[in-house]
Amino acid sequence: MEFLAELHPKVVHFPVALLITYVILELIGIVFRKEFYQKAAHLLLFLGVIGAFFAVLTGNQAYTAYEYWNDSSSDLFNDHQTFANLTIWYFTGMLVLRTYLVVKKKFSSSYRHIILVLALFGGYLVYQTAEHGGDLIKKFGVGTELNFNLTEPND
Repeated sequence: MEFLAELHPKVVHFPVALLITYVILELIGIVFRKEFYQKAAHLLLFLGVIGAFFAVLTGNQAYTAYEYWNDSSSDLFNDHQTFANLTIWYFTGMLVLRTYLVVKKKFSSSYRHIILVLALFGGYLVYQTAEHGGDLIKKFGVGTELNFNLTEPND
């Protein structure tokens, strides 16, 4: 399953882009009161949650593939993992709530504003997850060729 570890740096960008774009479309949908943006936001939320599950799956494999954990990198990874888990479950809950409101035709103005506030907080969670993941790459080379070159002799 090491191939999943190599996919993590590529896969992770999709849920980040989808979920951040979801937040923006949720805001645009409220400001301009256009149903198109609200439906597009719902679709991006759905796709972002699916992408986040793949990101977590590949991230778990990336964790096991990296052999050079120390106290500093482990602490940073734990922060990254905590925010990643919070993000995926938070947005999954939002997807369930938003879908319920849409299906029951209760997605009214007051609920839209509540969903927007929740979406903005979710955007913060995405930011924190990405920030900690980026630090793992910048500071420790996790998931980069630098990491792989440490285990293979140069010819």
